[in-house]
Amino acid sequence: MQNSASSPTDTAAAPSLMLARAAGLTALAMMAFAANSILCRLALKGTGIDAASFTTLRILSGAVVLGLLAWRAGGQTRVGGSWASGLALLAYAAAFSFAYITLPAGSGALLLFGAVQVTMIVSGLVGGERPGMMQAAGLALAAAGLVALVLPGVSAPPLLGSALMIAAGIAWGVYSLRGRKSREPALIATAGNFIRAVPMALAVLAAALLVDAGGVRVDGPGVVYALLSGAVASGMGYALWYATLPLLTATRAASVQLSVPVITALAGVPLLGEPLSLRLVLASVAVLGGIALVITGPRRA
Repeated sequence: MQNSASSPTDTAAAPSLMLARAAGLTALAMMAFAANSILCRLALKGTGIDAASFTTLRILSGAVVLGLLAWRAGGQTRVGGSWASGLALLAYAAAFSFAYITLPAGSGALLLFGAVQVTMIVSGLVGGERPGMMQAAGLALAAAGLVALVLPGVSAPPLLGSALMIAAGIAWGVYSLRGRKSREPALIATAGNFIRAVPMALAVLAAALLVDAGGVRVDGPGVVYALLSGAVASGMGYALWYATLPLLTATRAASVQLSVPVITALAGVPLLGEPLSLRLVLASVAVLGGIALVITGPRRA
């Protein structure tokens, strides 16, 4: 009869396998998050689809995929999430799409990520968290990097697009903060929030039709990019991230997200023909370095 007990070799290999699994899932999730910026910019820069249609298709396809994944995982038919979180999700997705009409992918991702993290950090401060000197310096450095990125100049990103992306980041920060308070499994709540955001996205599309019917348009490539953004980069990307989170500490989970703007900026060079300007590089170092200090720095007792 075969011995079912684990050998010393198997026991020693288990942590390595778990580490490799965590690293692989994390890398895939970060690439999926970066892909949202690339796909949106590809669609709005190189196809005929408009921002409202892109948003609606992204939310709808994300709701379908996440709904199926949540049903398979939990077997429940009740819609999770909340209408308030659905509204925050829609505000993020709509502002994100309209911002990428003019913003380069790399600058957009940095503004989005920076605004998300600053929103969550400020919320902690308002809630009574006491940062240490290193964390305070990091927050100041990150804020300075965001300001430097949008200051007028030859290589500055468009002001309206920047404002919209910062608004998208704030909305996503609010959405994330609400998610922290949810008692539902993350996948169930996210699926429900996407489903609740569908009628709101349709309302945005209807409003766009009323304002300028000729400005609402779709084409084959644009639809494909929108569906990939919703079903793959958003739906499957979030599912991957939730599978990864139990394998990471809170600090590591926050830290690995620093890679998303970098991946986006690097991918934007060959895929979108976007240059890596000195302003973007310096702003990235300031924003990402500052947030890293906030995440890793010791808090005041």
